Order: sequence, then structure tokens, then C-alpha cells
Amino acid sequence: MWHLSLPWWGFIVRAVIVYLFLILALRISGKRQIGQLAPFDLILLLVLSNAVQNSMNGGDNSLLGGLISAITLIILNYATGYIAYRNKSLEKLIDGTPLVLIHNGMLFTDVMEKEKISHNELNAALREGGCSSINEVHFAILENNGRISIKQKNVN
Repeated sequence: MWHLSLPWWGFIVRAVIVYLFLILALRISGKRQIGQLAPFDLILLLVLSNAVQNSMNGGDNSLLGGLISAITLIILNYATGYIAYRNKSLEKLIDGTPLVLIHNGMLFTDVMEKEKISHNELNAALREGGCSSINEVHFAILENNGRISIKQKNVN
């Protein structure tokens, strides 16, 4: 239970490498928040966590090894958030930037394609924003967190 098959620092190095890899891989995969995950997205995250488990613990199933890996991931997550908060260039790299999907009724399909936003997802966001068509939208923005913000045109 307390015997490690690797040196303690090996768990930290492995966790850092896996954490950085996952941030990069998930950042490349696009913007979605947890509430917007399709079933296949959720399955991917669950299988991905299982796939990288052994690369973090090196086959060690001890309690202490798991705790070292977990603490390392928590510290890395906190440090990443803090660094992104303090450094705007890194924040942009880690979190991305908001993207305009619609402006004054004009749909930017190239942005939708790049970000893998389906018309069904956009239409659902429009309905949530109180719009029944693209023509009613002043702007629609894909936020950093994957949420789509809608601002209706002013009706005079």
C-alpha cells in the first residue's frame, strides 16, 4: 500500500508530462464546456483518463503513488490557472480567444467549420438567446469556455 515501484519524483515528472500533453490535446480538439459534451465527447474523456493512467503511475498501484500523482495534477491545474491569470499571452494560448460566429445577421461558416460547431448547436444557442433566425442576431460569439453568447438586434 505504501511501497512505491518508482522514485517519488518519477510520479511528479510523469504527471507533468501527461498534464501538458492533455492540455495541448484538449486545446487543439476545440471549445466545448462540460455541459455541452456530446456522449462521444464524454466517452472520449473517460477513456482518455484511463489511457494515460499507467503513463502517470508507471504501473504502480500503491496508495502513495496515486496520492502523489493526484496532488501533482491539482497543483499543476492551480498553477496553470494562476499563470494564465497573470500572463495574458499565456492565457490566450491556454484558454483561446472568443470568436465571432454571427455579426449583424451574417454567418461566418468558416469559423463554424474550424471550431466544429454544427448548425443544430448554433440553432439551439439562438433559441436560448431568444432568436428564431440568424437575421435577428446582432452578434453571436463562441466564448473561451465553449458557450455561445447571443445579442439580439435592437428592434425599433
